[in-house]
Amino acid sequence: MSFSRISAANVFVSAVLAGVGIAPTVHAQQASMTFFVTSVGKGNGADLGGLEGADAHCAALAKAAGAKATNWRAYLSTTLPGGDAGTDARSRIGKGPWQNAKGVVVAKSVSDLHSEHNNLNKQTALNEKGEMVKGRGDTPNEHDILTGSDPDGRFSTAGGDTTCGNWTKSGEGSAIVGHHDLQGLKETRHMKSWNSSHGSRGCSQDQLKGSGGAGLVYCFVAN
Repeated sequence: MSFSRISAANVFVSAVLAGVGIAPTVHAQQASMTFFVTSVGKGNGADLGGLEGADAHCAALAKAAGAKATNWRAYLSTTLPGGDAGTDARSRIGKGPWQNAKGVVVAKSVSDLHSEHNNLNKQTALNEKGEMVKGRGDTPNEHDILTGSDPDGRFSTAGGDTTCGNWTKSGEGSAIVGHHDLQGLKETRHMKSWNSSHGSRGCSQDQLKGSGGAGLVYCFVAN
């Protein structure tokens, strides 16, 4: 074999080995992912099939992305009739810390997550594929993330429907959403809230789209 052929072969082998060496690093980060924003909704507005259906949606997307963890929980609160105590989103997600698909820690604990010191923003609130979620200024804007929660991650006492019937309605109603990009129409605290910005216009897919949403949710590993 001539020197030129040997060199070409070496280049080819080196390229293959380089590719093999890089791939596991990327997959390792996604495998250890413990937080993401869903890349897609379930397609039926805010009807996620209740908490069970939302958790299953998180788990299915995480599995498809190569994540090792299986105990995924959607960051969603629920309420009971008459304003009685419901389920707090913050109580469903474990203790932390949580990291995105790139290995970046977004919060060290539940208290850190619900403080001004968390590391959750458009650059870090990635989907399960490690991609940025479209926000204000993008087309389409999908920064409204369903939560049904107040800023502390607890079920809302604002009155009325704040969870689209505990995530079972796709018509009339409303759900509290947060802005993953921390941006809104005004420079106010609520508009910059990742988990409690405003109520949705309704519960259908079109109504969610109308105010900058797509039926997306935050997913955490309950560690």
